[in-house]
Amino acid sequence: MKPIIISIFAFFVTVSVNAQSYNSCTDAFNAPTITAGTYSVGTIDGDEPSDFCITGSSNTSVTAAEWVKYVPTADYSITVSSDLPVNGNKDTRLHIYTGTCGSLTCVGGDDDSGTFTGTNTGSYLSVLTVEVTANQTYYIVWDNKYTDSNDFDFELTENPPAPPVPVTFTTQASGMSGSYKRGMVDMNGDFLDDLVAVNTDSTYVSGYDIEGDPIYTTDEKPYIFIRYQLAGGAFQKTKIVTSYPDYKPSWSLAAGDWDANGYNDLLYGGNSGVTFMKANSTGTAYTEISGPEYVFSQRSNFVDINNDGNLDAFVCHDTAPSVSYINDGSNNLIYENTNGLGDYDSGGNYGSIWVDYDNDRDIDMFMAKCGGSTERRTNQLYRNNGNGTYTEVGTVAGLDDIMQTWSSAWGDFDNDGDMDIYIGSSTANDHKIMRNNNDGTFTDVTAGSGISSANQGIECVAGDFDNDGYLDVLSNGSILFGDGTLKFNVYSGPPSGSIGDINNDGFLDVFTNSVYVNDGNSNNWIKIITIGDQAGGYSNINGIGARVEINSALGTQIRDVQSGTGFRHMSTLNTHFGIGTDSSINYIRIYWPSGIIDQVNNPSINGSITIVEGANTLGLEDSMVNDLILYPNPTKDILNLGRIDNLADAFYTIFDITGKRVVNAKLSQNSIDVSHLNSGNYILRVVYGASIKTQKFIKY
Repeated sequence: MKPIIISIFAFFVTVSVNAQSYNSCTDAFNAPTITAGTYSVGTIDGDEPSDFCITGSSNTSVTAAEWVKYVPTADYSITVSSDLPVNGNKDTRLHIYTGTCGSLTCVGGDDDSGTFTGTNTGSYLSVLTVEVTANQTYYIVWDNKYTDSNDFDFELTENPPAPPVPVTFTTQASGMSGSYKRGMVDMNGDFLDDLVAVNTDSTYVSGYDIEGDPIYTTDEKPYIFIRYQLAGGAFQKTKIVTSYPDYKPSWSLAAGDWDANGYNDLLYGGNSGVTFMKANSTGTAYTEISGPEYVFSQRSNFVDINNDGNLDAFVCHDTAPSVSYINDGSNNLIYENTNGLGDYDSGGNYGSIWVDYDNDRDIDMFMAKCGGSTERRTNQLYRNNGNGTYTEVGTVAGLDDIMQTWSSAWGDFDNDGDMDIYIGSSTANDHKIMRNNNDGTFTDVTAGSGISSANQGIECVAGDFDNDGYLDVLSNGSILFGDGTLKFNVYSGPPSGSIGDINNDGFLDVFTNSVYVNDGNSNNWIKIITIGDQAGGYSNINGIGARVEINSALGTQIRDVQSGTGFRHMSTLNTHFGIGTDSSINYIRIYWPSGIIDQVNNPSINGSITIVEGANTLGLEDSMVNDLILYPNPTKDILNLGRIDNLADAFYTIFDITGKRVVNAKLSQNSIDVSHLNSGNYILRVVYGASIKTQKFIKY
């Protein structure tokens, strides 16, 4: 794969020369080669190329092109750009070839990746970065798809060549049938990632009866096609025939074990409603459940919205308020559309992702929108208030952006202990990277981050693809490899799809129509499987919403367990960490939605570890300390705390005498209002950084 990174060390000179383009490949070959600089293209009236580097039917209107020869004197990463203010509102299209005039090979092409808009609503200018080899001949070609007489300038810059791609991928046939190849997630309870595709009935007109009415024929019954991953690397393919779903997963697929029987269920987000496929007690059959409600589904998720220990479902609605399906704990999902999450009457809700952005150990939600200057099209952030309600805080946080985006990728890209956000641009404007300030706000650090050359599109997902301990982003055929400083090197990679470990080697793979198997490297890793104690009345069985933290010589890394990331696909529910060359991990710590904290010290690396909620508890008694002074104690309304070293990173949890969490919130000052609690004995736990302190108090 060819890396497509842009270095900040660009060397170029300005050349004030007109008519530097030629009417054919042969004319360009016989002309002097250009060097780094700025050049002009006049009327586009030369020979069109026989093949195009931008594929699709849009090439049919091309009748002419202009040609320029370029022969680099050294290996470079070059950028060819018409994205210049002098070009105003013009519209350009670019191809770069190598080879001989009778046998050209595409290196790359670009249409509208520019950022300069002029008076247009978006940019129609071109930017392309490619790797070139010393003394090899290249042809820069501009076609006339949009105009014959463009009279524009373009700039060629030469940069140091990109470093080698950190990991490569091998494309393999998936062997999967089905219209919707959407999932890489465990489906049989062995915690190995499986491939999931869904086929719905294919009905067509096969003829007409004697009265001329059409005769409809269905090819095949609907089914769920699963390629089970077996221990040892083998696979087993199974088609499970289902009843006809009322709605297809045409927009998204989510998975989660909402009835807690040990087998993940599926959610189909269709263009007019929502269907649930509930697995039986052996995972060998599915029951279809659909409601009558009209829902123009977009992203869908399983998540415990009200934190009662039961897994709920959430579905973005494109044309009306988003909807929830609240689990009543008795195998019933109760439809509601009054939860205040994405509640504009006209909808506009696209890419929901559930993440604890404020480190208060309850799950919040970011909603990516489709872009525009109206409120319904502005990105939103919903803060969990800890009592089953949410408050929209996008403006306060600095995330109320009107950019055209359908999804976002969240992760701690600088390993400083809080979740940052990559907001992917789908059709217009640049991608953004926003640093979490750990005070409820975000700062735009896009400038100098290197993300501008990443492909645009509707899918972006975070993961550590090279296992170096720094999160990366898969974005529409580009991989942005992070360096731990919120800067990225961008390379071409697999298309967007489901992410998981399809061969259990510890490296993240990608599934869409094909499987893109990560070829790996020598870096070390660990996978963590979370099992919530739902039967005991604590967290949901998948551990969705839990915060997983590991610590090694590299530092501390965090992940949130999530169902439904990106826009349409379902990725693994296992939590994956790379640790680079570190040979050991000091501890794994899990903050469960229930408030329980489990810690495993010195786990083995380069393998999977299963952690069951409560089995490795940092017990409340274990962290009872004398230096957490509470006064007055007993108290009626205000509980004052002694010294807390770092309030900016502190949160507190109050448990009743049975160990159930009753309050969970950020600690903003050295006092807590407990007036709303019933009289009784309680335990207060305060967590800040790696410090955990617990003390008893009495409320009267």
